[in-house]
Amino acid sequence: MLIVGLTGGIACGKSTVSRRLKEHHKLPIVDADKIAREVVLPGTKTYQKIVDYFEDKLPDLLLEDGNLNRPSLGKWVFSNPSDLKMLNGITHSAIRYKMCEEMMSYYIKGYSVCIMDVPLLFESKLDVFCGVTVNVICDEETQLERLQIRNTELSIEDARQRIKAQMPMNERIQRTDYLIENNGTLTELYDQVDDLIKKIKPTFVRTALEYFPPFGIVSGGAIVMSRLLMSKIKNEAI
Repeated sequence: MLIVGLTGGIACGKSTVSRRLKEHHKLPIVDADKIAREVVLPGTKTYQKIVDYFEDKLPDLLLEDGNLNRPSLGKWVFSNPSDLKMLNGITHSAIRYKMCEEMMSYYIKGYSVCIMDVPLLFESKLDVFCGVTVNVICDEETQLERLQIRNTELSIEDARQRIKAQMPMNERIQRTDYLIENNGTLTELYDQVDDLIKKIKPTFVRTALEYFPPFGIVSGGAIVMSRLLMSKIKNEAI
């Protein structure tokens, strides 16, 4: 099964691309954002760790129903890098475990391609498990405009902080196999997505071989080793 790592800067259009892949191409999506919401629901270990760490910092950390006040928590951590690092440290292991569960279930069901939709694909080093990485990009002015439309509570400075907290666009581009530019119309975006799938979708023969254990193990190991090597080379170049 080909694992496609889909990423993109905040408000660049990654979710729109993900929907196109799911609805038009019928590909399974492992959505890191969705999983991130699930693993912090009340009653989970991750939820309790967040409450224990942030309850003294944020009086409005919890909503009346006990759920996390995500806008308030987000605003706080994007203004406090050390706490953003702490939050990521608390949540990432739980998210990775759940993602692996979902990908394994799609492998068992016989899918030839699985989309791993991860905003922090490179930061979390999950790209080493991907056969292909795809990055959705747009210019900064468009990114800021879209972010403020989507999150109306954000000031222009808040929006800039959220963009700045992510990996710089140039570095993200250097680490990516395929780019999708989202500065134009929705039709233009969909055309790029459709063309990409034609290029990367595995043949029936390759998919069948990867379900043969010896070939699958060798193929998977080769992908990880190749990604680790390329990551090292790109890190040195950057």
